[in-house]
Parts: sequence; C-alpha cells; structure tokens
Amino acid sequence: MTQEPIKNLFPKFIESLKAKGRSPATVLAYRSDLEQLVEFLIKRQRVLPEQVRPDDLDSFRDTLLADKYTPKSVSRKLNAVKTFFRWMIAENIITSDVSASVAHPKIENTLPKFLSQMEYRALRDVVRSDIRIAAIIELILQTGLRISEVAGLKTANVSKDSLKIEAYATQPERNVPLNKPAADVLASYMTIRPKADSPYVFISKNGKPLAVRNIRASIARYIQKAELPNYSVNDLRTTFIVENLKAEVDIVLLSQVSGHKRLSTTERYLELAQITEPGKKQTLIEL
Repeated sequence: MTQEPIKNLFPKFIESLKAKGRSPATVLAYRSDLEQLVEFLIKRQRVLPEQVRPDDLDSFRDTLLADKYTPKSVSRKLNAVKTFFRWMIAENIITSDVSASVAHPKIENTLPKFLSQMEYRALRDVVRSDIRIAAIIELILQTGLRISEVAGLKTANVSKDSLKIEAYATQPERNVPLNKPAADVLASYMTIRPKADSPYVFISKNGKPLAVRNIRASIARYIQKAELPNYSVNDLRTTFIVENLKAEVDIVLLSQVSGHKRLSTTERYLELAQITEPGKKQTLIEL
C-alpha cells in the first residue's frame, strides 16, 4: 500500500476524471469539494489515506451543515468524497472504503421557485446598465439555458433565430429557438463585446471566457439589488419553463428545448405552474 499523502493523491484523481472525459464543470466541482476535504483532514492530522476513519467523514459532513451549506450541496460533496475513496480502492491505495458507511443528509423535496412577471421586470430594470449580464439574464429567461450552457455558448453557434448547444457530458446536441427579445439583447451585447479571438460569446475584458461561478455571482448581486432575496440564478430557468407551461406551450417541445432527458422531468413543473393539462402550442412565448 502507498504511503502517499491524500493531498498528493487527490490531484491524480482529478486527472483520472479528465482522462474519462468528465465535463469541465464536473471536474471543477470535484476539485473544489475535495480541496475542502483535504484541508479538513489535515487539520485533524489525517494525512495518509489509511488514517481516515468513518467518523472523520461524518464530522466533515456535520461541519459543512453547521457552516450553512444546504443538505443538497453537502450531499453533492459527499458524492465526490465517496467517488474519491472508491478510486483509491481501485488503484490499490487502500483496502477498505471508510466512506461507504457515511450517510447523506436528509434532503427535503421542495418545489423550485419562479419569478413573477413583476419580479423579473424588476430584475431587468436593475441590470439594464450592465449589457453583458443583462444579455445573460435575458437569454436564460427567453431560452431556458442552463448557466453552464450560457458559459459554453460559442459565437459560431448563434444564428438569427436559434442557438446550437453542443453536446456535453450526458447531454446530446440540441437547437434552441431564439426569439426577438433574446436576439436583440445578444446583438446589443455583441456591439460592446471586447475584441478577442475567443470562440465564446460571453468573455471578460481580457478576452477570457466567463466562468460559471462568475456568471452566478454577478447575477446573484443583481438579484439582491432588485430586492429579490428569496431567489437564485437557477430560478430564471424555472421561470422560463413555468411561463411557457402557463401559456399552453406543448410540453414535449418544452422538454426538448430545456434539454430534459426525460419528459417526466418537465412534468414536475406542471404542479408549480398549476396546470393539469398541458397545451399544444408549438411556439415558445416571449417573456
């Protein structure tokens, strides 16, 4: 068995994820989660893998919860931890999986939230002077793109009336209709976009693609400025889905545009939209 410290092993695990073709967002999340674990274990003087015990990982979970991480976030971090320990077993670094007995926190199944028309108009008002973030917010509201898809959007994949979302992770390639409000705000942004060779639509002043965390943080600031503290960035995508369901847009079309792998995922939003029978309209609405 190896005597290599955990802090040296976890970068090797990250490289193994890259070799398996895991998405950049997944790799980044695993790296962040495991950096927290390594720091926590070092403080407990658990430097080598064989020194770690189940109660160490239980304490890691409980510390995260005490630090106000949501149960869902903690559960995701534990998934990263458990995957890391399974990798160490596969690599013959350890002989037993001490993470196997560590329980996930209980997650309440709550319905997602969506903004009312008055609320997303208020958000538009406060972000109006920031053309780049205004374009991102409008794009999510009008197309339902995920933040990672916004960050990964390339100029070559933007046409007059549609966006091509390239395949990534387990998501197949799909085309998303681009309505006039979204097209207009994208066109406005492109007039002030920094001149750079980057293939990505949304870039920083120095031409680097905007990272998901930067987009999330920027939108969160404007949500607070609009005095909408109960909402998060993800609620913009939910708003797109709910408003289209309310407008009787065909649920199969909406599921395809949203990139849901299963129709049942889209059907979960019917309760939120207070819809019993989905409509059959074949055109998305303008919010």
